[in-house]
Amino acid sequence: MPFDIRPLAIAIMGPTASGKTAFALDVAERFNGEIVSVDSALVYRGLDIGAAKPTAAEQARVPHHLLDVRDPWQTYSAADFAADARKAMDDIAARGRLPVLAGGTGLYFQALLEGLAAMPPADAALRERISAEAERVGWPALHGELARIDPDAGARIHATDPQRIQRALEVFRLTGKPISQWQREARRDRLPFRVLKLVLAPADRAVLHARIAQRFDLMLAQDFLEEVRRLRALPGMQAVAAPLELPAVRAVGYRQAWEFLDGQGDAQDVRERAIAATRQLAKRQLTWLRGELDARWFDPATEHARLAQALDLFLPRG
Repeated sequence: MPFDIRPLAIAIMGPTASGKTAFALDVAERFNGEIVSVDSALVYRGLDIGAAKPTAAEQARVPHHLLDVRDPWQTYSAADFAADARKAMDDIAARGRLPVLAGGTGLYFQALLEGLAAMPPADAALRERISAEAERVGWPALHGELARIDPDAGARIHATDPQRIQRALEVFRLTGKPISQWQREARRDRLPFRVLKLVLAPADRAVLHARIAQRFDLMLAQDFLEEVRRLRALPGMQAVAAPLELPAVRAVGYRQAWEFLDGQGDAQDVRERAIAATRQLAKRQLTWLRGELDARWFDPATEHARLAQALDLFLPRG
């Protein structure tokens, strides 16, 4: 078997609130690394408290990449992420340092690690028409249409995920070919790194649920609602006709806070809905992660020794 000379990288994966940020910082400090964020909320400027963005002190400990790369009224696709992350990883490795991928956005990990099929680019006019249809009939109805034309995508994409429903319908209407067929076709430009995938996930689901609730309560104490008020007041946001359709505003917690500030429910209601939505997100993340057959799973609360051993076996020590 030929010797594998590809540069090394670590991927720290897991559901939300599982402790990825703290672990990534420790790994990067120990192994001369830099962190590449793999999180679809952290790419947006101003999404700080509610997205649990690394603090200024944490960012000062270790260089971070792909934080704050878009304004919240802009879009940022998985293809954009893959290109930017690949560039960051190449730069980190060229300087003799270790890329440490850390986050919970499965679509971003998939785009970066496996490559993307050469699907057509976004069509703004068609997206507007699909959004208008959703206003009339609702996203569940459009999800039903997707399930009819592309059963595989319909089963994989949740009925409450308008961004991916829209993209799947867009691809089909532009090409006549289901998005699942595009994705089955040969992928291009796979990442030229050897990657150790580590999944951090509490063995007891109740522990994860408690962490989710505790973290959201801390966000509220840090004045998360005021952060959302500031986002709403930005001129770029006020120029958007349907802000709730923006990926940044659809981020878990932000959508519920936005709706509360629109007059829906009370403070207790926004807390309960945000925590419930975050738990659903964690469930979807865990489902996706179970499909990563080459990933190694660890309970971050009890398996420190196994984690350390996995890293020591993978990474050469100078």
